[in-house]
Amino acid sequence: MESGSLQALPAVLALELSAGEHPQRWSLSRDEAAELAALVAEDLHALVPEVAQARLTLGGAAFDAVELLRPGFPVWATLDELARRVPRGQLENVVAFGHHEGRMPAQPLEPDPAYADGPMRLLPLSVLANEDIADALSERLEVELVGRGEAGAQTADWLMRHFGVRLEHARYLSRNDLLALTCVQYEHVNLAPLWQLLEAAMLTPYQPETALSARGLALRYADGKAWMQSPAQWLGEQSIDMSERGHAFAGAVFELRQYAALLQAHGIPLQLDGVASTQYLHGDGWLAEILADTDAGYDAPTLFAHEAAGLGVVAVTVAQRGSGGRARILAHGYPLQPAALGQLIATLADRFGTASDLHALGRIQLDENGLLAAPDTALH
Repeated sequence: MESGSLQALPAVLALELSAGEHPQRWSLSRDEAAELAALVAEDLHALVPEVAQARLTLGGAAFDAVELLRPGFPVWATLDELARRVPRGQLENVVAFGHHEGRMPAQPLEPDPAYADGPMRLLPLSVLANEDIADALSERLEVELVGRGEAGAQTADWLMRHFGVRLEHARYLSRNDLLALTCVQYEHVNLAPLWQLLEAAMLTPYQPETALSARGLALRYADGKAWMQSPAQWLGEQSIDMSERGHAFAGAVFELRQYAALLQAHGIPLQLDGVASTQYLHGDGWLAEILADTDAGYDAPTLFAHEAAGLGVVAVTVAQRGSGGRARILAHGYPLQPAALGQLIATLADRFGTASDLHALGRIQLDENGLLAAPDTALH
């Protein structure tokens, strides 16, 4: 059977950690990965004997779901590519990849420490089957893994000893099972619109997708990127009592931050989206919308910080004051994480040729129309 005729059937070995467990490592050496792969092969052969006709591949590293569920599925793609290079018949047709001197054979197989604290870790598997049996084998795996895919006792014991953790469960899931499980998890925390974009990015990246967040911010996926309506623009479209508008705006920024963090974790860049005349900027951990250029007939631009309890600085507004102290809005910026505030301020100050001094408002400043604004008179 030529490697080019092999069809990949992706799966995972899912490790559900007991409460309070924090392993010190999440990758295996080459020898350890080979030992585990042999145990996994026994488990899968017992569930679906036809697996013996295919090549089993295991990545000797455990990931968070966000690292596996990315456009193009890079971890599985790398695992499959490496496996296809190994001459058929070696290791009894079971192939495993672990680290050598602390390094995995390819960068996508290196778990990111930033996502190491989740309650479930996933070791990627792939069954490479000849095309004439692939469809039938895929169907059998989908049925058997979801129905009775608990790992064998010997495999579970091996995992606990080598990773140094106690496990509640160790079970096999197809990639479709993992997609369904993650969908349910996101829906449970009111993030179904986010999953709608993620699913499009992974399964139908050639098709645009639109959605509305729980608060009603417009979302879309296109050309490998996610686009989200700016909170300031969203606020301008809302019919909300004036006394509630500041709180609503803070909630919209919180949602923007939530979406930005998860999209980044899934490997999808996020940008602001809106009217064609507005220029949008983005950096590492911040987003901004440029509404107007500096007008020489006004005072020098000033940066103002809108603040909300529990969220800190939720927006930075750049404004100029003209005759009578009236504020003219030039831009709004949104720090998505505290560490990004400094870079956002520096970028806006440079963009408008002004000092990087940030004037704290201690609140969210709105104008008489309930729109994000700046003080009309100088602060003292």
